[in-house]
Amino acid sequence: MQKTMKTAVMNTISKFDFEEKPIPEVKDHEVLVRLDYVGICGSDAHLFENGAIGDKKVTEPIVLGHEPGGVVEDVGKYVDNLKIGDRVAIEPGIPCYHCEFCKQGKYNLCPNVYFYASLPVVEGCFAEFISHPANLCYKLPDNVSTLEGALMEPLAVGMHAVLQSDAKIGTSAVIIGAGAIGLVTMLSLKSIGINDITIIDLASNRLDKALELGAANVINAAEQHPIQRVLELTNGIGADYVFETAGSEIAIQQASKMTKRGGTLTLVGYTSSGEAKMHVNWIIDNEITIKTVFRYRNIYPKVIDAVSKGIIPLKSIASHIYDFKDIQIGMEHAINRKDEVTKCVIKINETTE
Repeated sequence: MQKTMKTAVMNTISKFDFEEKPIPEVKDHEVLVRLDYVGICGSDAHLFENGAIGDKKVTEPIVLGHEPGGVVEDVGKYVDNLKIGDRVAIEPGIPCYHCEFCKQGKYNLCPNVYFYASLPVVEGCFAEFISHPANLCYKLPDNVSTLEGALMEPLAVGMHAVLQSDAKIGTSAVIIGAGAIGLVTMLSLKSIGINDITIIDLASNRLDKALELGAANVINAAEQHPIQRVLELTNGIGADYVFETAGSEIAIQQASKMTKRGGTLTLVGYTSSGEAKMHVNWIIDNEITIKTVFRYRNIYPKVIDAVSKGIIPLKSIASHIYDFKDIQIGMEHAINRKDEVTKCVIKINETTE
C-alpha cells in the first residue's frame, strides 16, 4: 500500500481542508524532502483571501505555499550532491532550461517555469513531503536552521531587488512596506554596506521591527506625510534608491516623488488589481530609472552564505510560527492582523525544533 501524507488543500476560497495524498515518488534526479517549515507569502494570502491575483483566478483545488525548508528523506538514482538526512532550502521554481531566458541565465523569466502555488500550477508546499529536483535543493550549513531555510525564499526576492537596482555603497534608500519583503530588502541593502535606509509603513509593530533590524529612520504613513518626510530626511532631494514592496497603488504613485533626480525606483510588490497610476511626466523630467523584480535567479547560494556568516539575521523576521494543524488560523492572522504580524511561518513537522 502506498504511503500517504497530510496536505492542506484550498477546495473553497478562504478555507483549508486536510486531505491524505500519496507521498510523491522520487524521480532519478530528485530528492524527497520531509518539510519542517513553510512560510506564508503575500501571494498565498492573496489567493487564499480573494481566489485570485490580478487576472489569474483559482478555478480548482490548490495547495498553497512555496517557501519550504526541510530534511532529505530519500534520493533519486542519479543524485550525488545530497544524501538522506541533509537539511535543505528549496528553490521552488523549476525552469525548462531550454528557452532563451534559461540559456541566458535569467531562468526566473522562463515562460515554462513550474513554480509551486503559482497559477496555473496548483501543487504547493503545505504538505508533509515534496519531491523536488536535487539541483534546486541547497544543503544548509550546520549553523543554519530549516526555519531559516524556509525564509531563504523571501530573502532571495529582497536580494534580487537590491541587485536589480544596482545600489551602491554610500547611497541612501527608502523602502515602502515593512512586511517580510521590505525587511529582507533592507537586510540585503545592509549586507552590501548601505545603512542610510528609511522604512515606510502604516503598522507601528512593523516599523519597530525595522528599527530593531537597523533602519536609520522609519515613517508611519498614518501619522506623517511620507513624501514630505522623506524630503526632510534627504535635504529636499529624495533618496538615491526607492523600493516599493507593499504593492500599494497609492505608494507606487508616491514613490517617484521620493526618488532623487537620476535615481532608481524598483517595483517589487504586486497590487491587488494588477494596476497602479504613476507620475509619468515627473519620472521623465527627473530621469528616474524604473526597475522591476520577478522572483530571483542564481541567488540561493549567496543568501545562504550570508546567513551562515551572520551578515543577515534572517530568523528574526519570523514573528509568528503556527503548527500545521493551525494553518487556517495562521493564514487568517497573516491576512487580518498586520498590526501584529511581520512574517507567519507554518511548522509542518511537529517533531522538529
